[in-house]
Amino acid sequence: MIRTTLIAAAAFVAAVGAASAQAPLSQNPPTQTIICLDVNGQTLPVSCKVPASRLDKREDFCTCRTGMQVDIAICPDGVKPPAENRAYEKARKAAVKSGSLLGATYEGRPMCVTGRNTY
Repeated sequence: MIRTTLIAAAAFVAAVGAASAQAPLSQNPPTQTIICLDVNGQTLPVSCKVPASRLDKREDFCTCRTGMQVDIAICPDGVKPPAENRAYEKARKAAVKSGSLLGATYEGRPMCVTGRNTY
């Protein structure tokens, strides 16, 4: 009984910790999101739970089936993300520090992704 309770509590704490790693829900539009990276720096598919609204650009919870989950900034208006190529993948792999690319740059431009299209 005690062992089952401890396992359930540990699972709850892990789930709450993963959910709190997302961008704050008060940010609309959000300034950061999650991407999944392979060991060589290539992006992999990410699965996000999003609100059922075309106006709300937030992402409630994102997960990676494979690869490493990494926080990354959403490009501000007028800024395009760097082009995906092998040099950028190498730089992105080297720039990942403890699961985050927030504040990282590539050739003087921020490492960022376009926001979720709600239209």
